[in-house]
Formats: sequence, structure tokens, C-alpha cells
Amino acid sequence: MENPKILIYDGSFNGFLTTVFKVFEEKIEVTNIQRNTENQKGLFSEAITVFTQMDKARRVWNSIQNKSNAAIKAIYFAFLSESKGVELLLYQYIRSMYANPNEDPLDDIAEIVLKIQQQSRMVAREKHRIEAMANFTISKDHIQFSEVAPSFDVLPLISKHFRTKFKGQEFMIYDRKRKYAIYYNLYTVEIISLELSAYHNKEVISQTTLKYLINHKLHSQYTNKPQMAYLNERAAV
Repeated sequence: MENPKILIYDGSFNGFLTTVFKVFEEKIEVTNIQRNTENQKGLFSEAITVFTQMDKARRVWNSIQNKSNAAIKAIYFAFLSESKGVELLLYQYIRSMYANPNEDPLDDIAEIVLKIQQQSRMVAREKHRIEAMANFTISKDHIQFSEVAPSFDVLPLISKHFRTKFKGQEFMIYDRKRKYAIYYNLYTVEIISLELSAYHNKEVISQTTLKYLINHKLHSQYTNKPQMAYLNERAAV
């Protein structure tokens, strides 16, 4: 019997979905799924690094969504909780969705589903809290700017709300815990990895030309490393 494997991925949701695809395609026995920023554990398990492939991620997303829109939403929201070990729980849940009816179900699948539902609800509550409490300042170049520190990684979920609120206006929301922002340029939402600790109050922001920082960082992201990958939030919300 093949030794169980630890799957290492880049930490993005698309990276996780690519990992699920690889596990199913290659029939890998999984002992854990970990982000590449974690300390690797498992003395007797071989580690496999998985590289994100958008086509494979989309296939997994579409397949789960075709089975249950509620399930893909719960999986996405629970993933954004960043809870320790959430990837393995989500994989086990997904596996149970595709299990052969003749196979014995996982002994603790009910507990796994309950945990995922609880994590999903916590993220949903945090999404609504941030949407309600985010305060905005207008930058020198007329971009609505807000700095937040959510308990969970909810920025990918909130742009739809603010696109409606600031119809016809550009906005930027910065997560100071995770050091990245979402920026709406009237056409698309960009996800930008950057450090804005120096721009910590309304007076500084009102005198700052944010587009210079945004365009400089976007150019750096596109030329130096792959863009941070998230599937379109509208499919999950």
C-alpha cells in the first residue's frame, strides 16, 4: 500500500482546488494538506508540492457547484476562516460528496460537516461586520480608502457590497493584518499585496496619491510573480 502523502500548496483557494484535483486524479492517499508557509509535519509522510493551475481549479469549482451551490459557498467561506487544519477537513468533505454509494462513509463525516458549517457562518458574520463598520477616507486622487483588520480573510467577499455602495467610484480596502488590498478601478477588482502601515490616518491618506502606489505595485506583481489567485467572489456569494 502506498504511503500517505502531505500535499503542499501556495495558500490560495485556487491552489487548494488544484490540490484536490491532483489527489482525485492520481488517487493519492492524503495525510494532510498544508500551506507552503507552515512548518511541515509528518515524519513518515512524503511531501508533494502542488503548483496552482487555474484550469484544474475551475474544473473542481464547477463540479462541486453543479452538485450543490450551498456546498461550494460553505467550502469557500470555511477556507477563508484560515482555521488550522481546515484544508484536510474540506478535502474530506469534498471526498464524501463523490464517494461511491457502496463505500463505507467516513466515521466522523457528520462532525466534519458541522465544523465546516460553523466556520462558514463565522466568516459570513465577519463579512457583514466589515461591510457595516468600514470607514472610508477620500485620497488626493479621489479614491475611497478604508483600512480594516478582519478576524478572517473576508476581503475577497466584500467587493460586491462596496461596488454597489460606491457606484461609479474607485475604492481600495486594505487588510492591515494580511498586508493586502482589494482595489476597484471601475472595471475590475484587483488584489494587491502591499504594505501600507505608513498611511495610517485620514490626514496622510487625504494627501496621498494612491494610484501611484497601486500602479507601481501592480506592475511589480505582474512582472515578478504570479498574481494572487482567487476565483470570482460572485460565484460564491
